[in-house]
Amino acid sequence: MAESEQPRTVQAKPVGRPRQSRQALLDAAAAVFATSGVDAPVRDIAAKAGVGMGTIYRHFPTRPELVVAVYQHQVEACAEAGPRLLEESATPEVALRAWVAMFVDFLVTKHGLAGALQGDSAGSDALHASFVDRLVPVCATLLDHALASVDAPPPTDAYNVLKGIGNLCIGAAADPRYDTDVLVQLFISGVLAGRDGKARIHA
Repeated sequence: MAESEQPRTVQAKPVGRPRQSRQALLDAAAAVFATSGVDAPVRDIAAKAGVGMGTIYRHFPTRPELVVAVYQHQVEACAEAGPRLLEESATPEVALRAWVAMFVDFLVTKHGLAGALQGDSAGSDALHASFVDRLVPVCATLLDHALASVDAPPPTDAYNVLKGIGNLCIGAAADPRYDTDVLVQLFISGVLAGRDGKARIHA
């Protein structure tokens, strides 16, 4: 067999590296979006991730694609955190409050999504549907356990709790004195008071 016909040794490609790189980029983009909004320069995201700008564009050729990917990444992270927090936290109430804080961070990161999608209402509607499908059941489980632990009847359902939190987050972007985290936790105290209205303020 001629030298040119010798079988070549094929090196196995590392497993999981592309996915890990993509996840690292999404984590970096989420952090930058949370502080600077979805219009933050790509170079800031690249610097946060410790990569070149070309790497960002290879994974996400357009900004809308990046923003949607961050949104979906954050939704999945919130969904997966619910069961883990319920298992690891000292009480169901602690788990609920920790998850709600994470959800608030997600909503802040999501600020400006509609503009970044450049009027793609169909895309926005699809993302909202996936958001509801994934996060409402997780919130419902946490809420049920927390209400049961304090022996409080449910004053509303998980969908309205998430909507209420979303409404409380609206003022955060325009007013630096607006303390979303405190207000949302006070709202959760009201929810956990149940229908009898005996408020429990979390320290």
